[in-house]
Amino acid sequence: MITWTEFQRQQPALADAGRRQLYQWGIGLAFLATVRPDGGPRVHPVCPVISAAGLHLLIKAGPKQQDLRRDGRYALHSEACAPPRQDDGLAMIGRAGEVTDAEVIRVVRGQVLAERDGKVWPGFEDEAVFEIRLERCLLTLTQAEGALPAGPTIWKAGDA
Repeated sequence: MITWTEFQRQQPALADAGRRQLYQWGIGLAFLATVRPDGGPRVHPVCPVISAAGLHLLIKAGPKQQDLRRDGRYALHSEACAPPRQDDGLAMIGRAGEVTDAEVIRVVRGQVLAERDGKVWPGFEDEAVFEIRLERCLLTLTQAEGALPAGPTIWKAGDA
């Protein structure tokens, strides 16, 4: 499993295309699946944040935060695209871990503020920050993008 920063270094074209999928609406938008205590899936809309510190999620107190603290396994899928590329998408799986490093938290929160012109929601400062580590990634494109072909591109940790 690797961080988003390592993924960008190893797979720059795939990471750039993945970022475009997550940020296609101007801010990061995706669906997060976590593991409930009974082992079943729980799906939530989230706003992933890509910054100099990597790929993170800000999660308020509640079921998804409890899920990630108990069992860091996740699946993250980009929002649906606008036509004609509505079948494009990015899906990732791996583990998320809560961040305690004050500098990383500052960078992530600063990125959120920059992306939203300083306008955030009530409770923003109280939300826990989780780093997303990648085990596998699937990018599906209906049209080729630079070095990436149309169709699925599959990556897993350990691939060159």
